[in-house]
Amino acid sequence: MAGNSSRKGAIRKGKKGATTGSGGKRARGLAGKGPTPKATERKGHPAARRAAAAERRSEGTPRRRGTAGKNSDSPELLVGRNPVAEALRAVIPANALYVAVGIEADERVTEAIHLAADRGLPILEVSKSEIDRRTGGILHQGIALQVPAFEYDDLPDLLDLVAQSTAMPLLVALDGVTDPRNLGAIIRSAVAFGAQGVIVPTRRSAGVTATAWRTSAGTAARIPVAQVTNLVRALRDCQQAGMQVIGLDADGDTSLDELAVATEPLVIVVGSEGRGLSRLVGETCDSTVSIPMSGQAESLNASVAAAVTMAEVARQRRLAR
Repeated sequence: MAGNSSRKGAIRKGKKGATTGSGGKRARGLAGKGPTPKATERKGHPAARRAAAAERRSEGTPRRRGTAGKNSDSPELLVGRNPVAEALRAVIPANALYVAVGIEADERVTEAIHLAADRGLPILEVSKSEIDRRTGGILHQGIALQVPAFEYDDLPDLLDLVAQSTAMPLLVALDGVTDPRNLGAIIRSAVAFGAQGVIVPTRRSAGVTATAWRTSAGTAARIPVAQVTNLVRALRDCQQAGMQVIGLDADGDTSLDELAVATEPLVIVVGSEGRGLSRLVGETCDSTVSIPMSGQAESLNASVAAAVTMAEVARQRRLAR
């Protein structure tokens, strides 16, 4: 009888004593689990994320733009009159608007209050000392916007957006830029000079924090920021997408004056504030570019170098039209 462990062969005897059979569990374990789901139906798969992003774009769903650091789900305060007004104009998700009691309201404060009221956001009057406490004492100009964590783009989504754009592709990648003020300034320059996106590594890099938001003057709401785990691999993906990758290096093999990229899809890689480009990133670049300077200065700040290079690229593209 099936399952009767007393039948012949149901019990194996060995040095460690009698062992009961599996009762059919092994046979059941060999049974198939059905067909493998499509890539677009598997949670966490890149194809599923791209499909979800395409659906959001087709539905016109606003992107979630916040200010928390990478891998953080906690809200932060975006401070400053320009950044707060810019963020509210861009309709980024927000939880509340804090206004210091007794501040002198200019057109930016008035606009921020009206925009927040139109969206039904709580508008809370608090003391200046309370905002000081909440922001750690940084300059806030009497106004702060509480926003959820920043949602980074995936690189495939960013490359899809670049491919669909009618403008000549231009991306900016950061290699070890750890100062959030430099990140914010680079984001601001990227928007000013027509870049379609910014790429930052997950490790050893500044994230889009409240400091970066403030330095960007709120322009982080206007440009996608993709976060990648491996910058070298991300740059190779950009090359496979038909983009030329140039790295900024004081000892570059090409001078910015000699650079001719008016009709080239381009990725500009900016190195860290101290050591510049890492070895692997430098080897991955198609070329390295130096910025001509007088002998009285050895190097430029990372954000300044990025802005100078993007301005030259934008100039060449204007002349080529």
